Amino acid sequence: MNDQILSIINTDPLDISRLKTLFFDKNIADIAEVFKELHKEKIIQLFRILPKTIAAEVFAHVDSDQQKIIVEALTDTEIGEIMSKLFVDDAVDFIEEMPANVVKRVLRNVNEDKRRVINQLLQYPDDSAGSIMTTEYVELQENDTVSQAFDYIRSTGVNKETIYTCYVIRHDRILIGVVTAKTLMLSSQQDRIGDIMDTNFICAGTTDDQEEIAALFKKYGLLSLPIADKEGHLVGIVTVDDIVQVIQDENTEDVEKMAALNPSDESYLKTGVFKQSRNRIFWLMFLMLSASITGTIISRFENALTALPMLIAFIPMLMNTCGNAGCQTSALIIRGIALGEIRFRSIVTVLWREIQVAFLCGLALAAVNFIRVYFMHGRDLMLCITVSLSLIATVIASKSIGCILPLIAQKIKLDPAIMAAPLITTIADASSLIVYFSIASIVLSI
Repeated sequence: MNDQILSIINTDPLDISRLKTLFFDKNIADIAEVFKELHKEKIIQLFRILPKTIAAEVFAHVDSDQQKIIVEALTDTEIGEIMSKLFVDDAVDFIEEMPANVVKRVLRNVNEDKRRVINQLLQYPDDSAGSIMTTEYVELQENDTVSQAFDYIRSTGVNKETIYTCYVIRHDRILIGVVTAKTLMLSSQQDRIGDIMDTNFICAGTTDDQEEIAALFKKYGLLSLPIADKEGHLVGIVTVDDIVQVIQDENTEDVEKMAALNPSDESYLKTGVFKQSRNRIFWLMFLMLSASITGTIISRFENALTALPMLIAFIPMLMNTCGNAGCQTSALIIRGIALGEIRFRSIVTVLWREIQVAFLCGLALAAVNFIRVYFMHGRDLMLCITVSLSLIATVIASKSIGCILPLIAQKIKLDPAIMAAPLITTIADASSLIVYFSIASIVLSI
């Protein structure tokens, strides 16, 4: 259906009635996808054609670049209408992405109450629960009856982010319980809210990290989560659609860190060449300088290499195997930490498990390598033993490094993702050379 809309929007004269018919049965998110395929003039034209009943919802779904184009083309009155229909959290997300001149114009056309709430949410720290919550939720009193609750939901629910979970507060806004729509529908009309509410609820604070909030949603299977201030006053809720975005952003950040990139909020195609370079150069420089350690190690064992040049042939194989083994382990440990399965207190258990795994892997690699070296390099038994022992020892060392470093990073409050492939490989390479030349010196007496 998107192809149909694109075909119509790019046709002259524009068949507005047919477009509106297509919009009638189409999902909001699907309509927003169409905007990605249009040029500036067509974006404005299509947005003005949208029925007013869905315009604000579509606006909340389109990219920030398209939102900027739309806002710059709207009158002050039209901006006020759009902002009045946006949920507060969507309005905050939009404003955070806009340049200062656009923000000033938007806020000037928002009613005073909503502007006050938006400014309040903008003051919360980035990546905190307060920065992603909304203040549009259903609040009930414990002395209300179910009948009164339904009347209240019918009159106000259209402007709420969700009505599936309602929050019961005292007169001083202290949260005392929650009640779901299912509970309300299965209760008698005369039942008191205080008698049917659930007082065993999950709640978070405004300054809690959004990753912790995402973990709560996963653990308890939540659709929404109440957010309270330090005194326990209910100030907002976080809904599952916001958490999906949080999880996506956090996963993207972890992937970037694991690839030795400085995290960026912008998409690849929207990030300039110079900014892309700036995000990459620091780690590239650090890893380049770190890699010079391997050169120093090789220079230190120059005599051994002079005595037996054949040792040089096995350096790439040992370093690659060692780096790959360390990366395997670090990836598993980092993922385990992210899922909450692994904690620093388990470091001894994790290390012992990885040593056992490393020994078995190293033994298998060494056996295959022993046969290969024996038949391809002059049936030199001592050389075979040197390389095979080095493989076992370096795999154990690299897997130990790969499990310890992410756990130490977690302990000292760093993101374990930074202890990923590039850094682990650099450290593992250096350790593999030290082990290799040490074993060679002993076994081969050089």
